[in-house]
Amino acid sequence: AAAAAAAGTANGRAAPLESGSGTNVADPGAPAPRPLPGVEATVQAGCTAVVALLKGRRLFVANAGDSRAVLARRGVAVPLSHDHKPSAAGERARIMAAGGFVSEVGGITRVNGNLNLSRAIGDLRYKANPALEAKDQIITAQPDLCVEALVPGDRFMVLACDGIWDVMSNQQVVDFVGARLDEGLTPTQAASELLNACVASDPRETRGIGCDNMTASVVVFKGLDEEGAE
Repeated sequence: AAAAAAAGTANGRAAPLESGSGTNVADPGAPAPRPLPGVEATVQAGCTAVVALLKGRRLFVANAGDSRAVLARRGVAVPLSHDHKPSAAGERARIMAAGGFVSEVGGITRVNGNLNLSRAIGDLRYKANPALEAKDQIITAQPDLCVEALVPGDRFMVLACDGIWDVMSNQQVVDFVGARLDEGLTPTQAASELLNACVASDPRETRGIGCDNMTASVVVFKGLDEEGAE
């Protein structure tokens, strides 16, 4: 999975923000991608994406999949994205209309008995119907977009993949990161401690929770409490 943040501005100057890796999303009107002959890894591989762009006081967040962005507003977690899961009615309808199916495997809802998310970059084997646009395939990279106006009291945001959110809730992550920042840790150090806290010490006890890949970025906003700050 992937999590990323882009640099914005504060008080008219470039504001350095913590950033991770990102992935471009597909044009919703583009034809279905064609898998390259013999490149099985390309057909099988996929990842999610969550991307944030700060422009002045406006925060733009796009996501495809179950990587997530959460804003800390006066200590309260505010979701900036929603997970794309096959259990959602709209996602299920698209999957079935494209010829796929949704089933429950081990208590988890999956697409064609495999993926437990309904949007992703890659996973080309689910995007090979030539009669459908990219946005209408069984799995699509079409992102959702959230635009949030930042206000005084908006302290930081966390962008992370599902390896984090499977272990902690939005509010638990905000509380955890906020406490580390209060201790004087840098955003990078806070993100590192978050990852360490989510890793399972004994996978047998957690039944696999805390054993997924994990990526996280912590982005601290500056200047929002100043009059006229941008």
